[in-house]
Amino acid sequence: MTESLCAVAQAHADTQQPQATFDALDKAVAATIGHRLFTILVHHRAERESERVYTNMREAYPVGGRKPITDSPWMQQVMQRGLPYIGRNAEDLRDVFYDHELIVSLGCRSVLNIPLRWRGETLGTLNMLHEENWYGTRHIELARLFAQLAVPAVLSPDTRETMA
Repeated sequence: MTESLCAVAQAHADTQQPQATFDALDKAVAATIGHRLFTILVHHRAERESERVYTNMREAYPVGGRKPITDSPWMQQVMQRGLPYIGRNAEDLRDVFYDHELIVSLGCRSVLNIPLRWRGETLGTLNMLHEENWYGTRHIELARLFAQLAVPAVLSPDTRETMA
């Protein structure tokens, strides 16, 4: 685990930002927590949308894709209160995500969404999806560390241009 955290921290020094950090996060999360689908979304408060700035499945979930921000219980929990969300099975996904059929078709039946927090606000989310019942509360603290390591890349000028 320490090796994975160090690899992400070292990626911050790479000049190819935010991609270097996002790639390092993808590898580190895969090695320590596990995922099939891994995405990073940034929150566009004024437009009430979240935009995908990283994905490991570009065909199914391309970079630049946007999702509406609603007043759903998931949005209130994750985006407004800044609390993680764990969906353990396909039914949980169906209750929360409009694209649940695509998610399930990719072999993903559980999800862990971790808010990216800075100065009391949610900037976006780190999203991990895997087979049924993969994620549990034991994953939250490590996932929060990775989410915080994503913050500099999300706040970088290259990423911020897309958030304006």
